[in-house]
Amino acid sequence: MEKISNTELTNLGINTPELLALFSRVANGLLKNNVMDRLQILANIEALIDDPMPYALKKGGKFKNLAERIIEMRKEGHFVKQQRSTHKLKEELATFPVYGLEHIETGALAQMKTAMQLPVAVAGALMADAHQGYGLPIGGVLATTANTIIPFAVGVDIACRMCLSIFDMPAAMVDTETDHLKGLLLKHTNFGMGGVNKQHHDDSLFDHADWNATKTIRNLKERARAQLGTSGTGNHFVEWGELAVAEGALKGIPAGNYLALLSHSGSRGFGGSIAGYYSKLAMTKTKLPAEAKHLAWLDLDTEDGQEYWIAMNLAGEYASANHHEIHNKIAKALGRAPLLRIENHHNFAWKEQLPDGTEVMVHRKGATPAGEGVLGIIPGSMSTPGFVVRGKGEAASINSASHGAGRLMSRSAAFKTIDKAAVAANLVDKHITLIGSDIDEAPMAYKDIHAVMAAQTELVDVLAEFHPRIVRMADAKEKPED
Repeated sequence: MEKISNTELTNLGINTPELLALFSRVANGLLKNNVMDRLQILANIEALIDDPMPYALKKGGKFKNLAERIIEMRKEGHFVKQQRSTHKLKEELATFPVYGLEHIETGALAQMKTAMQLPVAVAGALMADAHQGYGLPIGGVLATTANTIIPFAVGVDIACRMCLSIFDMPAAMVDTETDHLKGLLLKHTNFGMGGVNKQHHDDSLFDHADWNATKTIRNLKERARAQLGTSGTGNHFVEWGELAVAEGALKGIPAGNYLALLSHSGSRGFGGSIAGYYSKLAMTKTKLPAEAKHLAWLDLDTEDGQEYWIAMNLAGEYASANHHEIHNKIAKALGRAPLLRIENHHNFAWKEQLPDGTEVMVHRKGATPAGEGVLGIIPGSMSTPGFVVRGKGEAASINSASHGAGRLMSRSAAFKTIDKAAVAANLVDKHITLIGSDIDEAPMAYKDIHAVMAAQTELVDVLAEFHPRIVRMADAKEKPED
């Protein structure tokens, strides 16, 4: 049975046997009866210790008796909260490579510098598509000590992922059979925060023992099952396009132009809930200065750290299965198995080694793994090309490359400055059929993908070029969750 330990309560400053017994009884009673989850209980207790009066005044409140007892003891001078120390940032800033510096906003650079000052930071790099995010910038790569993991450096959409299926069918089908291909997208994809699927091609992933590993995971299992084979909002998409492959670039695939299906999405509500829960927990456990608070880490030697590690890796398996569900359904309807499928995560943490043998945890938040010989996909925008790449294993970049073009402007700025007529003209010029989306995903909202690729020639080799032609994204009314 899940339980709030005395150690967790002691870490919040509860330092007498009487109070430990009292707080433990109330906290675990609430947990046992599913009144609140563990994180909510701990957060309320922390707030109560800081200021018990609001809880004491709340008629019928769950923590009223605890608050009254603390107030009484403080009047007697018997209970003083133990202040937890705040981890100090390193005073000296370690250097890190920045690819395409001219394309990167100052906010992203500032965030990366703060990340490098963490006491657990070992190495870092900033990709050419970088822009400001929460904690670690999007496009940031951060290696920390081997036993630490930062939920916000993984990202909110855990295991956000690319997947490409290449079919032995002519690329010209995007023009000759546009309606048919568009119909396959409409029938076999489902976008939106509340999107669910009633029929699955393969849901064997849910037989995995880790779905019963923790209460948090168990509570999310059925929601995850319902969303299997669906896509998110924001910059998530499923699209048909033309893939140009050079001679000898992809093993077993002759040079030529192929019909290809490309998708971008992650672990849906399951990953988002895991990220939200453990990010808040990390910030409760690891106190940092205000500018670094979203970079709070969990220790893998603790129960909380192990819970997040299991949940994050399960979210990775789920994100992969999610893409496979979409691609397999469409391939079946198309009547062809793909010649090749290429895929990669770009919001994840991996246990790796630096060239000198140092064991580290590598966080890639919006960055593509680019170890030597590793295949990956770097998309552009809805009207600009994406690229199939092979990593060169560049140590300075921590075996990483960009995960896309990267945003040139915020969503709010896009709505204020981009002209709808200009977007429509651009789509016509590029022969793009668009289903869904809004101005905040317009091609003009993104950096020049060619400039981004030019800034990372030492990180990856380009093997094939993908040109989007029939693009499906979430409806304009949907809140972005990428």
